[in-house]
Amino acid sequence: MSGVTLTNVIKKYGDVQVIHGVDLTIDHGDFCVFVGPSGCGKSTLLRMVAGLEETTGGKIEIGTRDVTRLDPSERGVAMVFQTYALYPHMTVEENMGFGLKMTGHPRAEIKEKVAEASRVLKLDPYLDRKPKALSGGQRQRVAIGRAIVRGPEVFLFDEPLSNLDAELRVEMRVEIARLHQEIGATMIYVTHDQVEAMTLADKIVVLRAGRIEQAGKPLDLYNDPNNKFVAGFIGSPAMNFFDGIAQGGMVQVPGLGGAEMRPGLTAIGTGNVTVGLRPNEIRLTEGDTHRVELSEQLGGVAYHYLTAQDGTRIVVEAREQFAPSPGSATGITFDPADAMFFDAETEARLR
Repeated sequence: MSGVTLTNVIKKYGDVQVIHGVDLTIDHGDFCVFVGPSGCGKSTLLRMVAGLEETTGGKIEIGTRDVTRLDPSERGVAMVFQTYALYPHMTVEENMGFGLKMTGHPRAEIKEKVAEASRVLKLDPYLDRKPKALSGGQRQRVAIGRAIVRGPEVFLFDEPLSNLDAELRVEMRVEIARLHQEIGATMIYVTHDQVEAMTLADKIVVLRAGRIEQAGKPLDLYNDPNNKFVAGFIGSPAMNFFDGIAQGGMVQVPGLGGAEMRPGLTAIGTGNVTVGLRPNEIRLTEGDTHRVELSEQLGGVAYHYLTAQDGTRIVVEAREQFAPSPGSATGITFDPADAMFFDAETEARLR
């Protein structure tokens, strides 16, 4: 079994602590995605698992082995970087088999493993080419193939698609998902793109400032976030947030045309709260409570950007083939049962 367990993992650079006591269990065969804004510590955490960054405190286990102080070559991991890191003078076949060649594996074994990886990644037509004759997506597939050939216990991906254009990103996302289904290995994947996280992951770990905000299945995080940060980070477009005032079990929301809601939450209390609604949970209707700033028509879906009378900005996702004119007025409607409520100070979810 090749799961990964992090226990109270800490990373410091001198006096600056960037990873704060992370505890995490990744089960064997999971596709786990670390996601979060730039500087949240996701790549640092991945590099600590790989052994490329020294762990200041805590323990990292792969399977039943404590690998905290082992060299990268002894951990049974293979890493795919943002940059392809291919040898320009070698062919695709030579690049993929180079790691095994350096460790003294027999030529016949190397050829067999390269052929199998090439089949999985559909690289057979390119084995005799050098990297300069490949597209960006093909080069990234070669880098992934080099990792497969090594037969690691755990695959590590550090933003592998960020150098590709939009169409290739989608194509490679599908390839990586298919690869995981075919080989069933444990994979840890770092990205700042929550769409990649939602579409690829069995388990998402949302990080902020070196701490785990929430970890779980993609739809669990989407439907049941623990705090405002996770609610706003998971989902595209992001959740709309509104200032609300709670009193007597009711919440008044000026940014929603003064709408009043009765959440039925014991923790709602009295005072300021934050109300969250996803763009697809709001619909346009007749009225003049909101000004239309812009409408983006994308074919099957449209995004309408509105401003309330109090200046609150709102994004509405719609499926109708209708685009209100910029500068026009509209009303909105929604089901209060779809709203989420957060403490205005701590940002914790009110349940």
